[in-house]
Amino acid sequence: MKAWIPNFVTLLNLFCGCAALICILDLRFVPAFWFLFAAGWFDFADGLVARALDVSSEHGKELDSLADMVSFGVVPAVIYYVLLLMGDFLAPASPPDPDAFAPLAPLTIGWSWYAAPALLVAMFSALRLAKFNLDTRQTENFMGVATPTSTVYATGLMLIVATNPDWAPYVLSPYVLYPSILVFSYLLVSEHPMFSFKLKGFGWVGNETRYIFAAAAIGLFMLLWTSAFPFIVAVYLLLNLVSPPRATSPL
Repeated sequence: MKAWIPNFVTLLNLFCGCAALICILDLRFVPAFWFLFAAGWFDFADGLVARALDVSSEHGKELDSLADMVSFGVVPAVIYYVLLLMGDFLAPASPPDPDAFAPLAPLTIGWSWYAAPALLVAMFSALRLAKFNLDTRQTENFMGVATPTSTVYATGLMLIVATNPDWAPYVLSPYVLYPSILVFSYLLVSEHPMFSFKLKGFGWVGNETRYIFAAAAIGLFMLLWTSAFPFIVAVYLLLNLVSPPRATSPL
């Protein structure tokens, strides 16, 4: 029975991901953010609980990937999908008018080929998670962008739309959303090494990039508040491009 405790925590991640999906489809972006925030914590906590109880299993590993597929694979795809629909729905409101984002009730979330490219993120997230389960190189750092990082970026765009009406029209532009979808679909399955957030002790040596990123993230959050998340992810990607971590053992 002890082995099921971390599995229950993983299922809480799945629950929060499903709740976030419902909120996104209902255009309730701030509650969706908090459900995703909770999903992220549960995704982090299940591993801590498993190590604390000294239990692990292949069953738990597979369950974790299934939960992550919903919370960090399907959810960002649906975020992009809904934002593309919103941008198409509000396109006639030009120049950008903050009041144009209030009457969203008429927006119907249905099938749209215009928004369909958003689903690429779900497809490539599935490829990413399947690859991660088999790739022995990713025990210390990542190869390609992790699905939670992709979700933080998409969630950040959603928060800008919800809380920053001056920036929202630009976020809803297809010239922002389509490239974001393509770039993250590629990065999810790329072979570029990305640093994880596991500290090697608390010293500077070996943690330089992590500390620089943490300082930049705090600064951006203090400066931009709820609009900071896409820029924080951009800094993360830039640091990995400039100073990638050393890859670990081959597959």
